[in-house]
Amino acid sequence: MPDPRFFDNLGPASLSELARAGAAELADAALGDRAIIRAAPLDDADAQGVAFFSDAKRKDAAGATLAGACFVRPEHGDLLPETCAALITRHPQAAWAAAVSRLHAPRRHDPSAAALHPEAELEDGVLLAPNVTIGQGARIGRGTRIGPGAVIGPGVLIGRDCVIGANAVIGFALVGDRVSISAGAVLGEAGFGAAGGPRGMVDMPQLGRVVIQDNVTIGANSCVDRGAFADTMIGENTKIDNLVHVAHNVRVGRNCVLAAYTGLSGSTIVGDGVAFGGKAGVADHLNIGSGASIGAAASVFKDVPEGETWTGFPARPLKRWLRETAWLSRMAGGRGTRGRP
Repeated sequence: MPDPRFFDNLGPASLSELARAGAAELADAALGDRAIIRAAPLDDADAQGVAFFSDAKRKDAAGATLAGACFVRPEHGDLLPETCAALITRHPQAAWAAAVSRLHAPRRHDPSAAALHPEAELEDGVLLAPNVTIGQGARIGRGTRIGPGAVIGPGVLIGRDCVIGANAVIGFALVGDRVSISAGAVLGEAGFGAAGGPRGMVDMPQLGRVVIQDNVTIGANSCVDRGAFADTMIGENTKIDNLVHVAHNVRVGRNCVLAAYTGLSGSTIVGDGVAFGGKAGVADHLNIGSGASIGAAASVFKDVPEGETWTGFPARPLKRWLRETAWLSRMAGGRGTRGRP
């Protein structure tokens, strides 16, 4: 279930309602009154949850799901177990997104409340600059300083002795102690996810959180997106430069360093003590081993083993890149016509 501090539960909804919301057809009309209270991924859904299945490579997961219902294409309906009601549609992801809107809603600032919501809790010693907005249910720890124009969303937890810069925006987030978030940084906005529907692309719902552990630094105008369903996490003592993007579901370990313009695509897992040079980019669903170093402007498309240094486009081990670069230089300079790097 999405964290109730950040999402309101609008359920239950019947399967008939969800079928209409997603422009789907319920394979067994007799199940139309079955109640669903939550949306979840295929692997995490239970008997009161609705999921979607669209990747034939995951047919084993479809067959093992505990979901009470699942949006599937017509040719995949038979893959589901008997306990899971099939919602038939040509666009399972887009249909599921519509169902999510019926079941869950992100909590927003109360427009009728004061800038400092009366249900927010501030410990002694919190310092607020002018024009700070703090939403309902937010909790701010002792000694934290919040700069002018900063916006703290409903339910957000910020630990003690933190520094929040001017115009920073923090939502859907749990922030530890002694965290520094610089001016203009944005934590907890929706991660980037879209799916094709009958009328074009639709945004996929993002029902997770951002978790920032103790002693983290996040530079000016950097963005850390909330998870699609699981959490985006930044480990203890990690230091993030200005203008860095950390996408949804990314997990960054402890004592990492991310220089400016680094971009980590969704569901990337980064071990402890990893260093990223400026403008490094990492494709989605990769693993960067502990102690690895990624060179400036490197473009990573494969898992990087622990302790290795990779650079280049596409990124590869440093010694290989140096050897290839030297060979190319010799060939371009006319100093050799044979041989391979």
